[in-house]
Amino acid sequence: MKERVLQTARYIVDNRATVRQAAAAMGVSKSTVHSDMNEKLKYIDMSLYEQVREVLAYNLRVRHLRGGMATRRKYKK
Repeated sequence: MKERVLQTARYIVDNRATVRQAAAAMGVSKSTVHSDMNEKLKYIDMSLYEQVREVLAYNLRVRHLRGGMATRRKYKK
């Protein structure tokens, strides 16, 4: 479990990935990724936890922009 948490965290930081992308890459559910990143990681590696929180906060701030671009691409086709 500890290794899965660390691998997922590194994936998120390295790729600036969303929770959905990390879940797909690791083969686990979004709920598992949320649980791992928000509850377990801070007890394993605090500096990595802070980096992950920064990436996830950024993704939260820009999600409305990504949604708008997806809609634009959909109707442009």
